Amino acid sequence: MALTREDDIQKMLVCKTHLGTRNCNHQMKRYVFRRTADGIHLIHLGKTWEKVMVAARAIVTIENPADVIVASQRPYGSRAVLKFSQYTGTNPMAGRWMPGTLTNQITTKFMEPRLLLVTDPRTDSQAIREASYASIPVIALVDTDSPLQNVDIAIPANNKGKESIALLYWLLAREVLYLRGTLSRGMEWEVMVDSFFWRDPEELMRQDEEEQEFKAETWTAPRPAQEDWSAPAATESWADASAGAAGDGSWDAPAAGGTDDWSAVTQGAEGQQW
Repeated sequence: MALTREDDIQKMLVCKTHLGTRNCNHQMKRYVFRRTADGIHLIHLGKTWEKVMVAARAIVTIENPADVIVASQRPYGSRAVLKFSQYTGTNPMAGRWMPGTLTNQITTKFMEPRLLLVTDPRTDSQAIREASYASIPVIALVDTDSPLQNVDIAIPANNKGKESIALLYWLLAREVLYLRGTLSRGMEWEVMVDSFFWRDPEELMRQDEEEQEFKAETWTAPRPAQEDWSAPAATESWADASAGAAGDGSWDAPAAGGTDDWSAVTQGAEGQQW
């Protein structure tokens, strides 16, 4: 367990789970380790890990996993909520929270859960308020400036970064599977933390377009024409060429137009007397 705790805290440091905000709620001072020179409050990761273990035990006590609602109006937590529900069997509500889900019995989406898990008490304030009306316990990921009213189990962590949110839900899902006996503690969970990360839809579309363009391009260059080295080479015969040239004409023969004799008098000029 100690080795697992050290590894988990190392993952939290990499995902910047310990970074808080410049503001600090008076109820969150117990979870603050120190304050940097820039005024940013640092969260005590040892207490964060302990609260994750407590929250996992609270989730396991619910016999029917469908009676647990995991809500997140923050976009960075939507994918993590869906993945968490996929592996633990809970009921996800990613995106906008429909008012009256826990209080208005007339609506078609009325639900009566036994436990509520939210990503941010500030953005999910409507869900926490309705849970307080229905006496439903609440587990929340809280930052240094988050209000703790009506929150039963607070997990101090950075709830504004996509890596931090994904890691916390991954740790919760893994611990729930450990406690249920689905996964043995002696073996690593094959699911990577990267699958819980939020991904920008525009970036995914851009990647798909690049992959399609990459597949469309042909990288095979046309092959050059292969020469047949076994075929005999065409050789020229100088004797044949000279014979052909001799047949064409002889340098000793007179020209076709005859020879010009400048001493001879032309026929037209014989009869002229100067």
